[in-house]
Amino acid sequence: MSFALITGASKGIGKSIALKMAHEGFNVLLVARNQSLLQKVAEEIRAKYNVTVHIYAIDLSQKNAADTIYQWCSENNFEINALINNAGYGLSGKFENYSLQEHLDMLQVNMHAVVELTYLFLPQLKKQPKSYLMNISSSSAYQAVPYLGLYAATKSFVLQFTRALRYELKDSSVSVTCISPGATDTDFVNRAKVGPKALKAADKFNMKAEDVAAVAVKSMLQGKTEVIVGAVNKLGAFFVWLLPKKLVESTAAKLYE
Repeated sequence: MSFALITGASKGIGKSIALKMAHEGFNVLLVARNQSLLQKVAEEIRAKYNVTVHIYAIDLSQKNAADTIYQWCSENNFEINALINNAGYGLSGKFENYSLQEHLDMLQVNMHAVVELTYLFLPQLKKQPKSYLMNISSSSAYQAVPYLGLYAATKSFVLQFTRALRYELKDSSVSVTCISPGATDTDFVNRAKVGPKALKAADKFNMKAEDVAAVAVKSMLQGKTEVIVGAVNKLGAFFVWLLPKKLVESTAAKLYE
């Protein structure tokens, strides 16, 4: 039996993507840290859709997490026809305010887990008549963001890695898509410890997680390469390209300092 494997699926965009994928008829494997939240999402999906759902609770900041997930799938004969790397988080404030380990844990989740899971499951994806790989980046990937710098850098990595992989796999059965949401009504701001200025600015443009997920899944199934979600975020990316970098960075810094 084939499944869509979705990381960070217990809440926010990940949960909404899981529901949307189930709506599209995909069996789903839900991965996140919180067992109880995963169980609630699984129950909601089973109540609404006639698909198979399995959950696996694991912290992707653990260096062996990707291998553990792969072994779980192998032992249960779960074939993957869609891999959605959604898990990720940020740390706002001065770089030096966090311990090195806190930074490394974020890098592990935002970048290393994406690379590891992609590497491990790519052979399975290539064997499918049609398969999908979706990586979730961010509108912050298009610029340097002082006081949110390492997070933005990880998302830039995800964007460029995904685009390159898309080209390498263009003659295969694997369709590769990168989705870049902007401010979304999720728990991101709380975990990132975002300050009041950024929160106030985000409130004006926040999108619902369900709306972001709908665009993401539709774009993936249509085989699109790169999608910035939301008209305001697309316009923002254009101005980042157009305006002097120092101006863009100073504007972002005022929000997050």
